[in-house]
Amino acid sequence: MALRAMNSCVIFRSAATPPLAASRRCCVRQFTTSRSRKHLNLHSFLRCTPYPLSHVTVRSYSVHNLVEMVMEELASIRKRGRVRATSKLELASTGELLEDKLKKGTLQKGLLLEFKKDSERVLLAVALKPDGKKNWMVSDQNGITTSIKPQQVTFIVPGAENFEPTEISDFVQKAQDNLDTALLEFAWNELVEKNKSVTVQELAEMIFGSAEPLESYCAHLLLSRDEVYFTVLESKGLSPVYGPRTATQVGELLRRKLAKETAEKEFEELIQLLRSAKKMPPQDKPPRSSWKTEEKIWHKIESLEAFAIDACKNDDQKRTAGMADRVDLTHLKVYAIDVDEADELDDALSATRLQDGRIKVWIHVADPTSLLQPGSIIDKDARRRGTSIFLPTATYSMFPERLAMEGMSLKQGKLCNAVTVSVVLRSDGSIAEYSVENSIIKPTYMLTYESATELLHLNLEEEIELKILSEAAALRLRWRREQGAIDTGTLETRIKVTNPDHPEPSIKLYVENQADAAMRLVSEMMILCGEVIATYGSHNNIPLPYRGQPQSNIDTSAFEHLPEGPVRSSAIVRIMRAAEMDFRNPVRHGVLGLPGYVQFTSPIRRYMDLAAHYQVKAFLRGDSLPFSAGELEGIASTVNMTTRVVRRLSSSSLRYWILEYLRRQPKGKRFRALVLRFIKDRIAAILLTEIGVQASSWVSLGVQIGDEVDVQVEEAHPRDDVLSLKEVEAV
Repeated sequence: MALRAMNSCVIFRSAATPPLAASRRCCVRQFTTSRSRKHLNLHSFLRCTPYPLSHVTVRSYSVHNLVEMVMEELASIRKRGRVRATSKLELASTGELLEDKLKKGTLQKGLLLEFKKDSERVLLAVALKPDGKKNWMVSDQNGITTSIKPQQVTFIVPGAENFEPTEISDFVQKAQDNLDTALLEFAWNELVEKNKSVTVQELAEMIFGSAEPLESYCAHLLLSRDEVYFTVLESKGLSPVYGPRTATQVGELLRRKLAKETAEKEFEELIQLLRSAKKMPPQDKPPRSSWKTEEKIWHKIESLEAFAIDACKNDDQKRTAGMADRVDLTHLKVYAIDVDEADELDDALSATRLQDGRIKVWIHVADPTSLLQPGSIIDKDARRRGTSIFLPTATYSMFPERLAMEGMSLKQGKLCNAVTVSVVLRSDGSIAEYSVENSIIKPTYMLTYESATELLHLNLEEEIELKILSEAAALRLRWRREQGAIDTGTLETRIKVTNPDHPEPSIKLYVENQADAAMRLVSEMMILCGEVIATYGSHNNIPLPYRGQPQSNIDTSAFEHLPEGPVRSSAIVRIMRAAEMDFRNPVRHGVLGLPGYVQFTSPIRRYMDLAAHYQVKAFLRGDSLPFSAGELEGIASTVNMTTRVVRRLSSSSLRYWILEYLRRQPKGKRFRALVLRFIKDRIAAILLTEIGVQASSWVSLGVQIGDEVDVQVEEAHPRDDVLSLKEVEAV
């Protein structure tokens, strides 16, 4: 029975009204009279979509009869509520049992569940049968049978335990017909007053009067898609608890939403005007003066023009021009962390903790493709170079120096174009969801690894985002190791020669431990970005330079007797196979513990990263991809050949200046060294831990792999590549 109260005391009752469980669109409506809100809550009725008048009987009642009927209806509702409360407990219990079964991998046939197909699609499916120890074969709403992992399941429909795949389509349609965001607004109004949280089934009972499977699924859809009224307070497996946002928060979110929609609509109208004018014959095109009649339109045109020729006068012009295809992320705190003498800044990071406790990170990558096209003169020259060259004495950029270090690089406090990969991590470090989009950012800090590590150790409350990034990196490292990743971190040496033409050049040596907190943080986020891009490319059939590294010949247990760190890493690296590339599908990267990986975070200094950007950016625009898989393979062949030459050159130059640095050290100076392995008899390969260079030396009896010894330099001749060391007794 459906009731609608009217001030004239006439009640429209529909004899043909089906029960709420039959997917009617319903919400609670209160009397709009002059009574206080306290009394209004006593007169809440279900308002359903009206039927044609031919199905409605009109009865007139006195106020006394009206009150009697209202009281009868309330008593009926309370009675049904008691019955449904029992039913709800049973359903909740069933849902909990099903959730336990999901965790144990013992689901029964016929369970109706929602799962994440990929980052953009969530589908309903019916469980068919187990697939191995944990996975399940399901038949989804499109009639496709697939195997899913437990972590892909996002919701179990309560009470729907013996579902048939053929019923999904009708169920989905009924659910879509029932969705109305006005229902959420009503529920929010009720709950925010009481400061009360709600589960999916409780919301279903509240707005539909039932917690049957269909109503519960509709409530789940409304809550999971909502970005205004509710937020997740706690996540109990697949049964999250939602809480109403404050009135202030809702007002601000609605204001932002309206402003965004208005801005997007205005910009789309401008684009349509420009496209229309472009198609006109020259003689029919509107004069310049006609575009100036509306101030908003002319401001956007000026901004686009200034942006195109890199002549924006202020941040507002840049932001306005960037609205064409970029999401504004200037509200985020952005950390750019690199070596102190970095000239080309490719990447930066942001992070926050969501209200359900999960971590969301953003990896912002510089967007050089916004300034050039494939096949242009600058692009061809960059492809010929293949990579930037970093020598102790100089840097030779892949792009013209001013363009690379100013126009393309990220700059502190400046609005910068970027390609941003955002990722929500599960508690185990795996990827729950991700997105790839063009963005505008405003880097907050430019930090060296040393200063970032110091900030982490200080644990400042105002830099909580940096701490969250470090936590995310730890989660990711643990997750990758569980997937079979091999830790190859060691010491890395950098040398900066400031006046190489002087008879006695000034040499500064830096030794970086790749296990350092800040270096690990950045490394893990770059690896995460590479995994996301590989997944994104795979799901959208984008040819990319997918990089893999087989590890079938590596049994890590054979190295467990070696000390962790440089000793074990050195032993493993010596037997690792070379990386492989595929340009059509991801290749497992066994060393990183990833199903796929694409280098994407250095488009200013590595051409294959730039090629990946060209492909992804074209896909984001909806344009044809610039390169086929075959063309990418040809480009990679040429670029990799150049890169190998550059790598040998850089290695030789670095070693030369390391030997020159050692040659200048006071005679008799002691250096600590770590024994990595024995080459022959007592001749050992050692690592000078203060210098970061490997060499060989005779060591005394009793010294074992992993032991530390003291050595002195007997000879160091950079031009002849000679370094002779001898062991000395420890002091």
